[in-house]
Amino acid sequence: MDRPTRSTAVLLVLGDSLAFHGPERPEPADEPRLWPNVAAAALGARAEIVAGTGWTARHAWHALVSDPRVWAVLPAVDALVLGVGGMDTLPSPLPTAVRELIPVLRPDGLRRRARAAYLRAQPVLASTFATVLPGGGPVALPPRLTVQYLERCRSAVLAVRPGLPVVAVLPPPHRAECYASVHPGRLRAELATRRWAEASGVTLLDLPALVTDHVLGGHGNPDGMHWGWDAHAAVGAACARLLEAARAG
Repeated sequence: MDRPTRSTAVLLVLGDSLAFHGPERPEPADEPRLWPNVAAAALGARAEIVAGTGWTARHAWHALVSDPRVWAVLPAVDALVLGVGGMDTLPSPLPTAVRELIPVLRPDGLRRRARAAYLRAQPVLASTFATVLPGGGPVALPPRLTVQYLERCRSAVLAVRPGLPVVAVLPPPHRAECYASVHPGRLRAELATRRWAEASGVTLLDLPALVTDHVLGGHGNPDGMHWGWDAHAAVGAACARLLEAARAG
């Protein structure tokens, strides 16, 4: 059976929870106020949001190479947005692998106790490490690995769709109590992302410039990390302008 002819441009967004989390809760991917959908609508396109809670650039790469739903949409993609990298910069005082193994612990009581212990320890250790360790302590994914996975994503998509415009994001700020509001790894990650983007010809969406006042002023989600609809609108509009300029150029 022949595939139906597409009539709408497709914006592929590889993202973290910022791509689908609103001011109160996670939202369905077709919620029009989410920033990828705002950007797509401004371009007369539709967004394909491939994202997950806590996703780093490594998670985005794994989705790209292992999710058959992504493979299905790749031949139709008109632009790529790498909306990951922010979660990579968050403090990770305990190894990321430990956190990701908690959901599979059994029995249930052990899992609940492990999660509670992790959540109690995380802000205390994050704050302590930010004060006493060089560079503020470990992060969820080191900047050198973040840019390696971003480049893998860029290269893989362009191998299928040469010449596509690619936009990546600079890591945004947070004021999350679960991380004791500390964020010592953000600037190092921003510098690494800027260097990679310049070398790779990738356009950068400056999230700190767009959402810092919103987040640090307490205008977003009470969790101190996710955004309100005003920030989604601003980010979506800015992303659309970058892609429009890339398309015109």
